Amino acid sequence: MLGGEVIPFVKAHACGNDFLIVDDALAQGKHAELARMLCARNTGVGADGVEYIAPEKDGRIAIRLMNADGSEAEISGNGTRCVAAWLAYSAGKKEVVILTKAGPRQCRVISQMGSTVQIETEMGVPVVQPRTLRLTGEITLQGAEVSVGNPHFVLFVETEDFSVGGLSWQQMGEKIALHPAFPHGTNAEFVRILNKQTIEFRIYERGVGPTLSSGTGTCASASASIALRGVERKLNVLAEGGAQTIHWPEKEQPILLTGPATIIARGEAGLA
Repeated sequence: MLGGEVIPFVKAHACGNDFLIVDDALAQGKHAELARMLCARNTGVGADGVEYIAPEKDGRIAIRLMNADGSEAEISGNGTRCVAAWLAYSAGKKEVVILTKAGPRQCRVISQMGSTVQIETEMGVPVVQPRTLRLTGEITLQGAEVSVGNPHFVLFVETEDFSVGGLSWQQMGEKIALHPAFPHGTNAEFVRILNKQTIEFRIYERGVGPTLSSGTGTCASASASIALRGVERKLNVLAEGGAQTIHWPEKEQPILLTGPATIIARGEAGLA
């Protein structure tokens, strides 16, 4: 069991979606337990997840993402970008391939100002399928199931507060994320189309809950809007934590995600 140790960490955020970056070897195989301890907002450092990093022999970086509740996720677009930002800030890397459970992701530095780095990430080819989801009672949701290396259910809304069927988006998000139709859980996005070039969304993240932003959620919301609502293939995507941009040139091509990541702090966490 972990305890009585000191764990070095780096904390970073991408549009308010915050992550801890920790050397994989320090987890001693207790990745889930350590993530729960470190991510606790009141008794730990506090974060949406931990990115465990392990350098590969060919210069590529392998990462493993654990959510705040200790569950493992295939990928986080924002978490991957935070790792790339740390490599740019600490080692001057302007381009890097990061190996995730969803496959390799190419990250390229666009600009850097101090501890804030603007990064373009190749996020893979989205798969978008219309999906009807029935909840208990008489609520039926017409949305889209989207994969960008991890699962999403995208729901288009017209309400300014993103509410659906008399429920807040947070309440509905929890119902969707835990729906039995998704045996491994799913992320839930609520999308408002503002115009052909701009959409806005809220996200309930699997294993975390409501978060201020999401890189894969940005890609899922955008690709569903492009495929099913006819918006432009270059989009501004707004979340509570800030704006990101996407470019999906063609259906069979990878989607490109661009946004900032900021190094917040370096430190050591004592484990009781």
